[in-house]
Order: sequence, then structure tokens, then C-alpha cells
Amino acid sequence: MSRTVILYGTESGNAELVAEDIGEELDGGAAVVISDMSEFDVAELSSEDFYIIICSTHGDGELPTSARPFHEALSAAHPDLSGVKYAMFGLGDSTYETYSQGSEHVDRVLTELGAERVGEYGRHDAADGSLPNDAAVAWSRTLPIFV
Repeated sequence: MSRTVILYGTESGNAELVAEDIGEELDGGAAVVISDMSEFDVAELSSEDFYIIICSTHGDGELPTSARPFHEALSAAHPDLSGVKYAMFGLGDSTYETYSQGSEHVDRVLTELGAERVGEYGRHDAADGSLPNDAAVAWSRTLPIFV
């Protein structure tokens, strides 16, 4: 893989902070790029790169604002993502029925287009009082880029 691309979708900024912490964890390894999903061109998705996607949930299980353009572009363009590999980390609060659904929307469209999720689906539950950054960094250490 030529680089690791960390994409985040956020409403309040929490996913961006998590992405930055994972990026720091990867520092010194392969080339790392961190990008807001709203600024990432889906035409750049490549089987040469590995993607780590961090996505929060907004409202009643909706995509956060910055993830919407990415999701909409994928849904409209229907690119063939065969060979694209990614890992998914969702942020949410299990006191709501819609826990982590924002990330699930992104996960669903990626797999429908042929991308392959690798590793365990990571999640942080705001209801347990733990810091999302700690949970995400621990989860990221289990990904193939570290193994």
C-alpha cells in the first residue's frame, strides 16, 4: 500500500480529533493523509491506498454534515470499488436507538460498491464515559497496517 488515508465525517469535530490521534499513532510508518470527507474526491479512492474511516452519528442516526457529500458522491457515481480496502470506526451513544448509524451508512455504500472492510468494526460509545480517542487508537493498533 502506498499510503494510509484517514477520512473523517463529523458534526461537532470529535471525529476529526480522533482521526488526528490515529494519524499520530501511524506517524513514522507509511505516508498518512488525513482528510475531512467533505473535501475528499471519491474519484481518488484507490486500491493502492488503505482507508481508515472515522464517522460520527448525527440526530436520529443520520450522517454528520461533513460525511454527506462523500456519501452522496458515492451513491450518485456508483464507482467500482473492487480492491479498495478500508477499516471503519463509528462514534455514537448507545442510549439512543440510532447508536453508530452514521458510520453504518458509509459502511453500507462502500460495501455495496465493492470495497472490502478489514479488521473489526470499531465503535466508541459516549454513554460509557470513556474517551473516543483512546478507544480509537487502541482499535487502530489491531488493523493490518500494524500487524
